[in-house]
Amino acid sequence: MKRMINIALLSVSVLLFTACFQTTPGSKKPDDPNLVRAGEQLNLLIQSIDNKLNTEDEPEKGGDLSMFPRSLNMGGQLKLVPSKDWCSGFFAGCLWEMYGSTGDKHWRESAIRFTEPLEDQKLNGKTHDMGFKMMNTFGKGYELTGDKNYRDILVQSAKTLITRYNEKIGCIRSWDHNQDKWQFPVIIDNMMNLELLFWASKETGDSVYYNIAVTHALTTMKNHFRSDNSCYHVVDYDAATGAVVKKNTHQGFSDESAWSRGQAWALYGYTMVYRETKNPVFLTQAEKVAQYILAQPNMPVDLVPYWDFDAPEIPNEPRDVSAAAIATSALYELSLFVSDSLRTGYLKAADQMFKNLSTSYLSAPGANNGFILGHSTGSKPHNSEIDVPIIYADYYYLEALLRKMKSDRM
Repeated sequence: MKRMINIALLSVSVLLFTACFQTTPGSKKPDDPNLVRAGEQLNLLIQSIDNKLNTEDEPEKGGDLSMFPRSLNMGGQLKLVPSKDWCSGFFAGCLWEMYGSTGDKHWRESAIRFTEPLEDQKLNGKTHDMGFKMMNTFGKGYELTGDKNYRDILVQSAKTLITRYNEKIGCIRSWDHNQDKWQFPVIIDNMMNLELLFWASKETGDSVYYNIAVTHALTTMKNHFRSDNSCYHVVDYDAATGAVVKKNTHQGFSDESAWSRGQAWALYGYTMVYRETKNPVFLTQAEKVAQYILAQPNMPVDLVPYWDFDAPEIPNEPRDVSAAAIATSALYELSLFVSDSLRTGYLKAADQMFKNLSTSYLSAPGANNGFILGHSTGSKPHNSEIDVPIIYADYYYLEALLRKMKSDRM
């Protein structure tokens, strides 16, 4: 069945794309060229989405409309995903970031358009990725608009997320798939979803969310990290006893290799947990991970890592721009919490990463259907999303840009 969308919406999107940064009353025109460039690409991505939704025959699956941009397929066509996909919230997150930095109602309206269809996820107890989906959308929206409905959606999302917590293990379960392979898998990425729980604890006054988040972070710190401070991707637990069963690196080169995006998740996750708890053990862990990444002998000169630090064909391996974008944003935040000597080093590395992302890895104007960055790697072992734009790289790049702008003003 051919998907039809409101033609007026499409016309408005095209007009706004053409006008790009015509500002509205109360808004401010961005003066950073990287922010301008990002806005131009995001407008193009809105147009690309509308074009695809309006012209392409694609059956809807279970009524969950695929409307959220994730990547490009091998032919260069836009890949849209439904709300249940873990990447569904990153595009709205980008749009909210643009609204927060400019005050332009175009970005607000666009962010709302790609946020509110995610409300169904507040009851999705089959995913651990609630933070990725809900904090980037309703969380950003609530922060910027004060919409009480957004608050209620976030609280329910946190309630749903903690149903996946196992007290015996001390962790929130990650995947439900591959039950023949794992009993109770916990992935390092799951650290990112704890921010929702910290928010819920502050907002509601209920310490259960805080306690689960802290326990998950401590358990992960105990079991995910090797002696060199690199981390495994997956730790599988015995659901009955809480004992560690095995340790894997599902999206990396091998179980004992250092998957670069996993290291970036660890850096960002423990920096965030320190921000929320002020417990020095988490700051120490973030510093250890930062040291591992920045001293990594297989790190390229431009600090944009290969998809795995131990991939066998380095230097002829794909890069993962998303890992660099996540790490850059994390380093800007980590620099706020450390001594002056460490701060200088973190900022120098973050600035170098950001500069290289902004020169060598940006999409050409009007290219890549509007994604801001190219050259990310989703999962090379599964031949999935290799050397393509991926929306979470754009989100963390934009977040890094705004953190850099704030840092430069300090």
